[in-house]
Amino acid sequence: MKELVLIYLILVNVVAFSFMGVDKNRAQKNKWRIPESRLWFFAWIGGSLGSIIGMRIFHHKTKHQLFRLGMPVLLILQLALIFYLIYRT
Repeated sequence: MKELVLIYLILVNVVAFSFMGVDKNRAQKNKWRIPESRLWFFAWIGGSLGSIIGMRIFHHKTKHQLFRLGMPVLLILQLALIFYLIYRT
């Protein structure tokens, strides 16, 4: 079970990271963008770390206070939930 959760988290974070890069590329080319709601969706379902790394590497959404502050808060909440589920008695 833990292996499946780990695989899921890796995949969702890779997708979240990739979406940040794709959206940044599309923004630079004035093309159709990935909606912010979709970026947040993948962060909420476990991809907050991938989103944060993508924001830093691609310099994307770094001026948006909601992303700059919200993503780390979401990551902290997700980590707390993971630790709670792993170490509960």
